[in-house]
Amino acid sequence: MSRIPPGRTDDAVDPLRLMNIAARIARDVGSMVADGRRSGIDRIETKSSPTDLVTEWDTRAESMIRSLLADIRPGDGVIGEESDPTSSSTGITWIVDPIDGTTNFAFGLAAYAVSIAASDAQGPIAAAIHAPESRELFVAARGHGSWSNGRVLRCSEQTSLSLALIGTGFSYNSEIRRQQLDVLAAQGQRLRDIRRMGAASLDLCAVASGRLDAYWERNLQPWDVAAGMLIAQEAGAIVTDFSGHPVSHGDVLASSPGIHKDLIDLLA
Repeated sequence: MSRIPPGRTDDAVDPLRLMNIAARIARDVGSMVADGRRSGIDRIETKSSPTDLVTEWDTRAESMIRSLLADIRPGDGVIGEESDPTSSSTGITWIVDPIDGTTNFAFGLAAYAVSIAASDAQGPIAAAIHAPESRELFVAARGHGSWSNGRVLRCSEQTSLSLALIGTGFSYNSEIRRQQLDVLAAQGQRLRDIRRMGAASLDLCAVASGRLDAYWERNLQPWDVAAGMLIAQEAGAIVTDFSGHPVSHGDVLASSPGIHKDLIDLLA
């Protein structure tokens, strides 16, 4: 079991307390969806395009997250990928992706995760991402750092673009995907190599842990990146849009500080 720093129980918006809540829920829901995949996927549907999948386990997982949050934190808002948002009366809104990497989940690949972030007026304040197949739990609390299975996370110290291992992802929109492939064709030779895992949350955790030197992707939604961005930032990574501006969704670039400006120039 992961060793998570304890939070103060007397403060309803303490980042560490919210992190612990997110971690417990992410683990429980991750166990449920992993068991569900082993028992079988009966329903696979599409959303924004024929390649944008959703399963019955996505909707069950989000329903479970919402139910648990309602019991623990009544009055908080929730924004999730699979259902309508609910408003907050407490100043805290949870941003959740019940299964990030649904295509991997549906095809029997290991790279999928449950992603949960608590957000206030300044953005994500606490986060947990649980990868059931690897049994990794990534957590972060604003101002306190980020951890994985009890280990403090630090991003890489890479300063050379030519030695950088980069993660990316591809849009379900065919025109945006064509643009992404054009960038890789034009600029890929300037990098060590490129990886595509299929789950933005795990790509951002890979940056946080130094497994990737950077990650970029276009047209992401808040639930794709809210938890992973905080985990990466608390590990020392810089997270911006492709122009270097602060970002909460859309075009996202996360990297070690030593190559961030060079990557902005490359993506431009």
